[in-house]
Amino acid sequence: MGKIAAPDEVLYHIGISAQMIKGAKYALLPGDPGRVEALAKALGPAEPVGCHREYTSWLSQVEGEAVLVCSTGMGGPSVAIGMEELACIGIENFIRVGTTGSIQEKVALGDIVINKAAVRLDGTSQHYAPTAFPAVASLELTYALQQAAKDLEVPYHTGISVSSDTFWPGQERYDSFTGYVRKALQGSLKEWQALGALNYEMETATLFVVAQSFGLKAASICGVVAKRTDSEQVAPADTYRLASERFQLVAKRALQDLIKAGK
Repeated sequence: MGKIAAPDEVLYHIGISAQMIKGAKYALLPGDPGRVEALAKALGPAEPVGCHREYTSWLSQVEGEAVLVCSTGMGGPSVAIGMEELACIGIENFIRVGTTGSIQEKVALGDIVINKAAVRLDGTSQHYAPTAFPAVASLELTYALQQAAKDLEVPYHTGISVSSDTFWPGQERYDSFTGYVRKALQGSLKEWQALGALNYEMETATLFVVAQSFGLKAASICGVVAKRTDSEQVAPADTYRLASERFQLVAKRALQDLIKAGK
């Protein structure tokens, strides 16, 4: 058992307490604070509970139980800080809900990617477990997301993410300020493609390793808003909306199933 905060203690970074989340055991973690309200309202009746730094929090209701939606900002460090404090106020299940860029031809814009594992191309997870330790999702949460996508007939893919601390060099993008990608990363996109990785994003490896080190559960579901096999550009607004609608629907159905099953 880890550290548990006093019920009324407002945690320094996330700006909320255990009392404020009304017994919630599940947290959906989008990166963008601007995505929190819509995601919370898509789950059910919702209300804001906190806003501090990158951590905007709303509390929603699914099958009569409280579910927290809390943004984490971009990248591993803020994910780990949020998870540390959320665990202290009683969250046991963490589901990343975000956007991603696909690197396989079969993964289309607007599709959903459910990551079962992640390449640890980050730095934060190294502070929780050695490099040889795998970044893997909870089988239970991952299966619930897969089944929800099937039931809703949402196109989805399950596979490995490449989690990078950087948006440009770590993902071998050359449209940065300098256009420079260090030699060790040149050709890395083709390597990950050859190994069957599905997507690039910036948080999942940290999420999985930190949750495992805590003895808690984590999963990740992302909507595809860039297709690297076609273009470096983010998709138009209508595709972004489609991806968002799909991951909202899938996350809600998965939570309904998990809560009904008492998990």
